[in-house]
Amino acid sequence: MFAMSKRARIAILCAGSLLASSAIAADLEGRPAPPLEATLLDGAHLRLADLAGKVVLINYWATWCEPCRKEMPALDAYYGRHRDEGFVVLAVSMDDPADIAKVREAAGAFAFPAALSKNVSARAYGRIWRIPITFVIDRVGVVRKSGWFVGSGFDDAALEATVTPLLHEK
Repeated sequence: MFAMSKRARIAILCAGSLLASSAIAADLEGRPAPPLEATLLDGAHLRLADLAGKVVLINYWATWCEPCRKEMPALDAYYGRHRDEGFVVLAVSMDDPADIAKVREAAGAFAFPAALSKNVSARAYGRIWRIPITFVIDRVGVVRKSGWFVGSGFDDAALEATVTPLLHEK
């Protein structure tokens, strides 16, 4: 019989859990969006259920993440051009709560709302283990894009291709 160290068993369990979590989140495309509730940096409360009829982009990011910092200005510019059409962005920071000042400073440069991940209830989206991760939800509440399939984040072309058609659906 093959002997396995405790560390190896833990690593295998963690890897299995990570893969299962990713598979659950990846499987969201084409399905109703799971519930999400957040307390924003400004103290306001946001519930995905209250955004019915809008196209919602949920972006997981961090201040220390280079690809995140690269995509945030594109998200903000697109949000500025399309929020009057029913487009909503929620930026969920994966930063440690001790770094709240950095998060507030970074998020303050953008017009869309932000929250710390510790203040967001959204377990059914899976364990976020890499960033940026973005989910796009259409006006009827269906996940149309799962960020697990986007390599380096959203740029303006990806936003135009993914979100703009959803804004034109009624």
